[in-house]
Order: sequence, then C-alpha cells, then structure tokens
Amino acid sequence: MEYRQTDTSCPLLQQLDRLPTLPRPVLGHAQSLPNQAIDRPHRHPWVQLSYAVRGVVTVETTDARYLAPPSLAVWIPPGLEHGVRLGSETRIRSLYIAADALPERGCQVLEISPLLRELIVAFSHFPVEYEEAGAEGRLVRVLLDRLACAPSRALMLPWPRDPRLLPLCLQLAAQPDCPLPLGHFSAQLGLSDKTLSRAFKADTGMSFRQWRQRCRLLAALPLLERGERITDVALACGYDSLSAFIAAFRELLGRTPGDYMQQR
Repeated sequence: MEYRQTDTSCPLLQQLDRLPTLPRPVLGHAQSLPNQAIDRPHRHPWVQLSYAVRGVVTVETTDARYLAPPSLAVWIPPGLEHGVRLGSETRIRSLYIAADALPERGCQVLEISPLLRELIVAFSHFPVEYEEAGAEGRLVRVLLDRLACAPSRALMLPWPRDPRLLPLCLQLAAQPDCPLPLGHFSAQLGLSDKTLSRAFKADTGMSFRQWRQRCRLLAALPLLERGERITDVALACGYDSLSAFIAAFRELLGRTPGDYMQQR
C-alpha cells in the first residue's frame, strides 16, 4: 500500500517520533498540525525544517527563540530539544531530513526563495515512500541542493544563561511594549548600569538595547501576519514613533513593514 502524506491515517506520520530512521532522505506532509502535537519539548535523530506557507512559526530551544514568516524557515539540527508553536492561522509544511543528507549546521533561520518554496509545497504532496529513481527523486535532490545553499537570517532571540538576566528577558519578551529603561532593571538587580550591560553582552552577544530591539521586532511579525495596521503594531511593540519602527524593521529584514505586508 502506498501512503499519501495528506492521509492523516498514515502510520509513518502517526509514529514519527518513534521511527529509528526515515524511509526516504526527506519526509514531509501537507496537513496542518495542531499546536498541541508539537509544542512540547522533543527531539529527533534527523533534521527538521519548520516552514509556514502562511503565518509565523516559532521554535523554542533552551538557548534561543527563532521566528520564521513565510519567506523564512527554521532549521533544527538532529538531537536538539525544541518545541514549535503556531498561530491559529498558521499553515506549515514541515520537512524531516536524514542527518547525512546535508552538511551539518546549527539551529538557525533560513531564507526560503520563491523556487525553494515551490519545491517544498510540491514535495508535501508526494507519497511518503516516493520513487527515488524517478521524477520525484530528482525533485528531492534539487530541493536538498537549494536547502544546502540557503542563506541564514538573524531572526533569533538568544536567551541568557545568567539566572539574574533570564527573568528580565522573559518579562520583556512577554511585554515588548514595556517602557522601563535599563536603569530600572539594574536597580532591581542591585547592579550598576555598566555591570548589567556587560553581563548582557557576555551572555547573549548583544547589548541590552540590541536585544530589546530584536525582541520587539520579532514580536511584531505575528501581528503583521495577522494583518494588523503597521502603526498599531509599532505601538504594541514599544516604539514611540512609526519612523523608528520602520527603520529598525528595515535594518533587520531588509525591507519596510509596508513592503513586507504587500509581499504577504
């Protein structure tokens, strides 16, 4: 019997977390997965590529948070514990890739070109055990080649390991519009501004200001994907002016929020 990936009764998809190996170099599925099925921390002996054809995918690890709108995807290496969260309107096309099918790389956000997007979508409708020697196998080889050279993007938010900093970062991530300055948090922790700034840089590789700006911009992506007004998104993410939000957004994503909305 040939199992289709759109068939939710497929034993291979139901038992994915118990498979010792993949039946083919790449496994995928076209159906949208419920949040509860993938939100819990878990790991695989293979690569997972979490890609949303609509909405935003959020991948959480102990070290960082990764966000990917439809022009991007999160590459999760084998053995890394992670959880995946989706918005209610998000539709994903996850790929599971044999660990030896592509060169190793760490967890990161990859750029998905229009060609790569179409390859992923086309593959998601293949049989699970597709014909490797035929046209389907040739498409898979092109897909893997395009993934191997996909550039990475900085849509990740590193979590600090310093127990003094983590509660502060979690608070700011939950409240991106929080207006409190660095001095408020350094006073709370009984530190000087300089000491807190040094600790932030040492633990995250970013200054407090850079980390907070990245946090706000990542919080903006799901709101833009829901179609909210750009001005409202800027205010909700703690920006005092629309121009400051536009400039920061362009610096991180290479385009303005207006361009991003049009490309949706």
